[in-house]
Parts: sequence; structure tokens; C-alpha cells
Amino acid sequence: MHVDRIERSIGKLIEEISNGEILLPEIQREYVWKPTQVAKLMDSIYRGYPFGSLLFWETDEAPETRDMFISGPEAAPTKPPLFLLDGQQRLTSLHRVFTDHPGAQVVFHVENQKFQNQSAATQRDPKWVKVADVLDQKASIMRLAQRLLDAGSSLPDHEIEERLGRIKELRNRRFVMEVLKGFPYEEVAEIFVRVNSGGRRLGTLDLAMATLSTRWKGVLAELQSESEHWLRHGYGHIDVNFLSRALAGVVLGRGLSVWSHSKLRQTSDTDLERGWEVVKRGLRRLIPLLRSHLKLTRSDPLPSMIVLIPLVVLLGERRDDTIDPETSNGVIYWLLLATIRTRYSGSTDTRLSQDIRAARQEDPVRSLLEGLNVESSRAEVTERALRGRTKESPYFFLSLLVALVGNARDWWTGTEILPDVGDAPRLEHHHVHPPSTLDDPRFDKGMINDLANLVFISGQANKKINGRSPAEYFPELSDEELRSHLVPLDEALRNPDGYQRFLNNRRALLADAMNSLLDRFRPPFLNEVATENADPSAGLSLDLALYGGIRDGGRIVFTASGDGFAWAGSASMGELDNAIESARVAGIDSDVTIAGESVPVEMIEDSLQVPIGPFLVTGTPEEWRAVFDRELETSQPLSALPPIDAKQWDGNLTKFAITSTD
Repeated sequence: MHVDRIERSIGKLIEEISNGEILLPEIQREYVWKPTQVAKLMDSIYRGYPFGSLLFWETDEAPETRDMFISGPEAAPTKPPLFLLDGQQRLTSLHRVFTDHPGAQVVFHVENQKFQNQSAATQRDPKWVKVADVLDQKASIMRLAQRLLDAGSSLPDHEIEERLGRIKELRNRRFVMEVLKGFPYEEVAEIFVRVNSGGRRLGTLDLAMATLSTRWKGVLAELQSESEHWLRHGYGHIDVNFLSRALAGVVLGRGLSVWSHSKLRQTSDTDLERGWEVVKRGLRRLIPLLRSHLKLTRSDPLPSMIVLIPLVVLLGERRDDTIDPETSNGVIYWLLLATIRTRYSGSTDTRLSQDIRAARQEDPVRSLLEGLNVESSRAEVTERALRGRTKESPYFFLSLLVALVGNARDWWTGTEILPDVGDAPRLEHHHVHPPSTLDDPRFDKGMINDLANLVFISGQANKKINGRSPAEYFPELSDEELRSHLVPLDEALRNPDGYQRFLNNRRALLADAMNSLLDRFRPPFLNEVATENADPSAGLSLDLALYGGIRDGGRIVFTASGDGFAWAGSASMGELDNAIESARVAGIDSDVTIAGESVPVEMIEDSLQVPIGPFLVTGTPEEWRAVFDRELETSQPLSALPPIDAKQWDGNLTKFAITSTD
């Protein structure tokens, strides 16, 4: 066994990828880079910055491979392939740029020497040139330069040609390559895990998947086949990543951690195969329950897929083929409460470990409920708990469920609001009181987008509303059409003057329906106990308001409130956005200044946690990004930023899900 160190030009590597002479072993994860990262890579190479080395494996073995995320004609290989272990994101990105892939339309501004992904604005501005056009070996630098001069570039022609020539020369920049020779697959996998555990951090799921592929040859094909089965049945979120985590959970008996890959390496083939059968059997028992008990024909409304894993363990390890009603109802009851309580919004794998252990107890439903601290109380949804909730809240999912069990249908068209996979339109929601009718200082964006103002109707039905007040369009609908969506019938609530009372009344109707849903599945041993709020965060609120944008010194204002306290503070939107991106893309912890105090932005397992005033706000990086996108859509001018009497919070912190913010 030895390691060769060589160099090869970017152009040659691109050619070898196209010829099938560079392949991805099965242990590699998917291509995940975003267009902005691709543009930054091109910028680094253009400026002569270091752009890293590559790690390959040369072997006479024939390991399982996975497709590279590229397109274009492929030539026949003329030599044995090299298997890429480190550098997939960079090489795939470069191949996409060089071959004009639709997902890598990088353009270059010749005057400010800036790279970015193509947009409508750059398409309108002729001073932007597509990098792929410059890299085309048949392209004439002189003609491209003349085109830019004709577009009004202020640079002299020789300067334009020099800058375009530097792009042309990117093909000749050279990567340092390390090539492993004579190493067995198991050792290569260990090297892959170690290399990818540093620098740009792989998550525990990526590492577990890499290890599984070495322990069980062809596991990726098994997972993909199962994933395709559920995609055909409407549950497309049962993907390879979910199945990998579920399999690891069954085999290890817990969630993933940094030591998971070493434990998986020690797992016998028999245990892996037995675990895989448990996963498949559990899913084939659980999904029909979701369909029959909740009318959930598709997976996209589920706020969290991880909540299914303990139930897969519970049902998949049962010896009998029939599931008694008490168990099936208890499974649904726990799923609903775990969703309300955002069970997996922080320390996901720690909680998953607890829940997998509970699912294997003699009385699994009771044990799972003990993990939610409701084993001796009957959970109840209150009108107060629904105040200020929006579509990011887990109650949005419950509002869909109560509409489904109430046989609600699309207004005017009469179609189902969650059709089976054969019909598969996108699930939509729209405002009962359209925003255009609530253009009044009395109603802030939180009130307008309140969960109680949202119904599950199609875009076609929303066009029929066409910005009209309920006072105008409700007469076109029957009382039953409104009642099935839990819309109050009082005509006094159909105008803006009655909007606040409309929200209060509809929240009460939603809360009653949600409690009826919970009561339907509540285990008998909870019938005689006291009630408690289903949501520990009821009565707490965290409002966000953005003034300005990410790049113009914009500020995001946080306003927190609860029983006996109120707090406000702000942060730089750019600083917070950079911290979230660093965590999302690279798993790098950082700090931001909120209310004049430096606070940590930390990745704890796969959850991002930020102390904001009285709350420890938690959620996945994707959930944080969705909330930021929501605020960007409704941002106000920076000049409208109000004065804030910011004070540092010195009390205890309460966990608060980012999806529950307004």
C-alpha cells in the first residue's frame, strides 16, 4: 500500500470525468453545493487563491458506485477509473461550469471582476459574460472582447482580453492529487470518514452512510429501491437519508453520534440484514396507519420525518402481524404530541436515542409518552396556544389534519385538499381575509399571516377570491363549505373591523377540533387524569421584524413576551445570515451580537441553537433559512427601524422552536 502524489490540470480532470475515468464510490454523499458556492470557487481559482487538493483511490476491485451530478455526452473510458474520495463538490462544480450545466450558469462581470450565478438582472446586462462561453475551446477572446466593447464597457480592449484570457487559462490550473494504491475497501472507507470529518464537516448521517456502504455492499441500491417504492406511494420524503438514519437507529438502538461509524463497522451482516427487515416491516405497518387514521396520503405535510423512526422500531419489531387498536391509536397520539412539542427541534439524536429505547420497552406507548412528560396527564390544545402561530408552526400541520378528518374540500372546485399521489397537485394554503383587505395599521404581518387566517384551498380557489373581503365572497359558499374548514359563520366577522374577533373565534374552533382529534387516539390510561397544555411554549411569543436587507446594514428586531416579561433586541441581519450559512453549509459554529451581547450560534447535532433574549431558539438550518426568507419577503425600509431599548437577558433560557416565531 502506498500513496502517489501527482498533479493534473483542471481541463484534463474534466475530460476524465466526461470519459468515465473518474467515478464516485458508493460511500460518497450527494452533490450539495449551491450556485453561490460554485461562483466563489471560480472566483478563488481566477484570483490565484489555493483551491485544495484531491484524494483518489486506484484499485483492481470493482466497488459499487453512484452517479455524478453532471450532464452531457460521455465518451468510452480508455483506462481504468480512479475513484474520487475527497473533492467531489469542487470537481463536480467545475465540470458543471465547464460543460454549461443548467445548475451552474456562472457569469463574470468584466469590469468589477465578479463571479455570480446567472439571474434575470445579469441576463439583461450585456457586460456579464457566461463563463462557459469563455471556457469553450472554440471561443474567440477577441470576439468576446468586441462584444463587451459594443455593450459599452469602459475598459480598454487589451484589459478586457487579459481578463477573459485569465478565465480561459483556468483550464490549465493544476490540482495536487493524492492517489491511494493497494488499499482495501474497508480501509479506504475509514480514510474517507477521517478526511471528511475535518474541514468541511460531514454530518453523522453522511458518515454512517459511508460506513454502511462498506459493511454491506450494495446497500445504496437497497435504500434507493425502498425509497422509490415509497415515492410511488406518495411518501417521497422516505428517501435514502431517512432510511439510512432509520437503519442505523434500529441496528445501534439509538440516534447517531460521532462514534456511530465505528459501531456500525463492528455490526455483523446478520444484524444489518435483520435491521433492514425491521425498517421495511415497520414502514409497511406505519404508513397505512397514517393513511387510515389521519387521511395523510402524502409525506410532504409532515413537519419532521424523524418522528417516524421510533414508531418504525416499535411496529417493525412486533412479532405479530396484527396491530391492536390500542397500540395503533397510541402510536398516532404520540406522533401528534411529539409534533406539537417539536420533539426533534434540538439535540435530535439524543432525543431519538431516548425514544428508540422507549419504543423497545414492554409498554412502548406509555414509555414514549413518559419521554414527553405526559404519561400522567391529558394533553389539551388551548386557544391561547394558537395565538400568533403561523404556517411555520407545528399547529399548521394539525390544522391540515383537522380539515382532512372534517372532510373539508376545496372551495368552488370541490376537490380533495390532499389528493392521493395519482392526482398529486401541490398542497396550497391561502388567506381567508386577503392581505389587501387588511392594509391597516391595526394589523401587523403577524396578525395577517396568523394560522387562524389560513385555509387549505387551491390556487384556483384563491383566484376566485381575487383579493375580495369575506363579506363579498362568503355568500358564494355554503355554510357547510365554510364550517368544514372551521370558519366561523358570524357575518360580523367578515369585515376588517371584525378581524380580531374572527381570529379569536376561529382559534377556538381550531383548538376544539384539535382536541377532538387528540381525544380520538388518547390511550385509555390517560382518560381519568388531569389535563395540561399540550404545548409548553403556549403563552410565549417571539416576533421577528426585518428592516433593510442582508447587504445594506439591515437589522432584524426580536420582540419576546410571556407571562410577566417582555424583552426586545436586535442584530445585524448580515452577521446573523452569515452565521446561519456557515452552520448550514459547513457546520461551523460562530458568534453574533444580539442586544449588544456576543452570543454563540452553535450546531448541536443537526440543530442550530441561538440564545435570543429569554429563549434558546432551536431548529434545523433549513428551518432558520425558511424563516429568514419569510422575513426578507416582508422587510421594511431601514429608515423605519424604531428605537429599541435593548437590554441583555440575565435569566434562565426557555427552549423555543424557530418555527414558532411570528
